[in-house]
Amino acid sequence: MRLFVAVELPDEVRQVLKAGLAVLKRDLPPSRWVRADAMHLTLKFLGEQPLDLPERLDRAAADAVAACAPVEVRLGGGGFFPGPHRPRVAWVGGDAPGLGALAAAVDRAAAACGVPAEERPFSLHLTLARLDRPWGVHAVEDFLVRVGKLHFPPFSAREAVLFESRLKPSGAEHTALRRWAVGAPGRPSDGAGGPDGA
Repeated sequence: MRLFVAVELPDEVRQVLKAGLAVLKRDLPPSRWVRADAMHLTLKFLGEQPLDLPERLDRAAADAVAACAPVEVRLGGGGFFPGPHRPRVAWVGGDAPGLGALAAAVDRAAAACGVPAEERPFSLHLTLARLDRPWGVHAVEDFLVRVGKLHFPPFSAREAVLFESRLKPSGAEHTALRRWAVGAPGRPSDGAGGPDGA
């Protein structure tokens, strides 16, 4: 199973992304753009894991996430990995004090179940596009200006979700397997039982 843990985006945020992506895809160089309904704030990418990991991770993650406080998320601005001079991934950033602590809690719970701990520091971002060829200076600047003008409604991250990701020709399909409440008594729960496009 290909697994990751993430915070889902509210519909209001997805609508802003959908409208913004339509313009970006039209005016910027061809790239592999991510669908708005497939975006999420990743807390931990677990990769390929045994079928029993969701059950083993359930209690540890539920308790770890419950010990964290809900996080106010304000998306805004953009950037590139590894940087604007060699852009390979274009993203939307933001500010969410406490989200790194939530990601660290998930990371510790996963490590207790045998998943390698994260080596890189947590970075809040929403991947918008993967660039097969680096963009030129003008496209990079245009992207940063356009993304900077997008206005996202703030929202509260109150749940961490364990997703299974299945890669299909039409794009990745995400299925929620477990949901863990932030700042609440740890109670493992099954996912929504179907693709929810997080």
